[in-house]
Amino acid sequence: MTEYGDGFLAVAPQRTSTRELLAAAARRRGMPVEALPAPSRDGAVAVDGGGRSGGHYYGGPAFGARVVDALGVALLEPSDDWLTSLPLAYTGRQITLATLGEARRLTRPAFVKPPSDKSFPAAVYADGRRLPVRPELPPDLPVQIADVVTWAAEFRLFMLDGEVRTGSQYATFGRLDARPLDGHRQEHAVREFAAGLLAACGDGLPSAVVVDVGLLTPAEPGGSGHSAGDQWAVVEANMAWFSNCYAADPDRALDVVLHAAGPRTRLAERDRRFCRHL
Repeated sequence: MTEYGDGFLAVAPQRTSTRELLAAAARRRGMPVEALPAPSRDGAVAVDGGGRSGGHYYGGPAFGARVVDALGVALLEPSDDWLTSLPLAYTGRQITLATLGEARRLTRPAFVKPPSDKSFPAAVYADGRRLPVRPELPPDLPVQIADVVTWAAEFRLFMLDGEVRTGSQYATFGRLDARPLDGHRQEHAVREFAAGLLAACGDGLPSAVVVDVGLLTPAEPGGSGHSAGDQWAVVEANMAWFSNCYAADPDRALDVVLHAAGPRTRLAERDRRFCRHL
């Protein structure tokens, strides 16, 4: 594994807490940080780079698509069907890959989301008629449809070359509750589940990726705690270069981001299939 400490980090114009944390981490290791400008009226983005090579990127996918060629960056992202291809032992619920048009015909409550982008809110919809209708949401848009479940706790894991580099709890019973993974009372269980997942299904992921996992439970908020029916399961996989780090270590998270959105000249052959813009 190559540790990135050279080149520069280009960040999208939208300010977020994670953008600032990663930018500070990059500067601590001597990497210049370039805040990219907003697109001009014709949609173009001026990428300076200061004559430097070895660009990396952090920001959204729509903006990233405008700048990857100028930066010479390869953006790694999990495939849309990775989650739906997992055995039930790792998902704990039925999940199918469908189209938005098919999801609109649902007559039952279901959790519906785009596999990777944020084109509409990931949420539980009472039926397909409640899904948003906008011109930019065509019927053939891929979506994931999952059973409605209760997550007692959810954790975000920054993974690099088959190991968890850092992580954070980010929610309990659907409410924001960010705490570092290191020292968490569930740390051992989370890492044990992640190790088994990577051993069994890691070949279907990019070498640098974010995976959210959680504790499924039939218990209700305010109840007596976890029950005998609790099960660890995968929530979803995400692009490291567009993920909130919550309470994870930003220096270790940056390692994953730099590999997930780094120079095309350093792209490993195994990761080529995970690059959309090549």
